[in-house]
Amino acid sequence: MNQTVPTPNEVADKVILVTGAASGIGRAIAETLHARGARVIAEDIDPAVRSLERPGLVPFVADITADGSAEAAVALAVSRFGTLDVLVNNAGRILYKPVVEMTREDWNWQMETNVTGAFLHSREAMKEMMKRKSGAIVNIASYASYFAFPGIAAYTASKGALAQLTRTQALEAIGHGIRVNAIGVGDVVTNLLNHFMDDGRGFLAEHGKQAPIGRAAAPEEIAEIVAFLASDRASFIVGAVVMADGGMSVAIGS
Repeated sequence: MNQTVPTPNEVADKVILVTGAASGIGRAIAETLHARGARVIAEDIDPAVRSLERPGLVPFVADITADGSAEAAVALAVSRFGTLDVLVNNAGRILYKPVVEMTREDWNWQMETNVTGAFLHSREAMKEMMKRKSGAIVNIASYASYFAFPGIAAYTASKGALAQLTRTQALEAIGHGIRVNAIGVGDVVTNLLNHFMDDGRGFLAEHGKQAPIGRAAAPEEIAEIVAFLASDRASFIVGAVVMADGGMSVAIGS
C-alpha cells in the first residue's frame, strides 16, 4: 500500500542565509528550506541567483570573500525579516592541480571561498544570533575533510580547515545557544567541476559509483540534511561533521 509521507516543516518561520545559492547544492538548499516555510536570503557571486526571487526568498549578489559582504548579507536578513536564525555556508569551489604546479594565487583562490568566506559569514551571523542566544550554522564540508587524493591538495586542505572551524566555533558558540555543525558531503551531481572539464556532472555521477551505495547524490538529498541540522529537531547535535557520502568514507577508512 502506498503511503504519503508528509512534508516536514521543521524550518517554518526561520530566517536563513544560504551562500553559493545560484546552482547545485546551494540552490536545492534555498528552495527546499523556502518550500518548508523558511524566509531565505540566497547569496551568490553569480547574478543567476536573481532567478530565485519570490515572496520570502530574497537573492543577494555578492562575493562572499569580499570585505563587507558578510556584514551586508546579515544586515539584509535583519532588515527584510527582522532577524537571522540559520546560516548555511555552502559556497565552495575546487582546484585540480599538483602542489608543485600550484601558485600562491591558486592556493588563495581555493582557500578564500571554502574557508575565509565561511569564516567571515560565520563571524557576522554569530554576532547577530548572540543577541537572542539562539541559532544554527551548517557548513558544507566533504569526505575530503578527512581523506586525501592526488591533485586536490588545496581543496582537501580547505575542507579540513572548514571541519576544524566547525568544531572550534561550535565550542565557542554553544554557550550562546548557537549550534554549529557540518556535513561531510560525497559526490553530488552539480556543476562544481565545469570550470575545467567539459562534462563535470558526468564525471561526478561516474565517480560516485565507487561509493558503497553505488551512485552520486542529488543536491536535494544534501538539502534534506541541512533542513534537519538547521531545525530544533537537531538540538543535541553540536560540533559534528555528519557524513553524507554514500559510505565512501567508510570504504576508504576500512
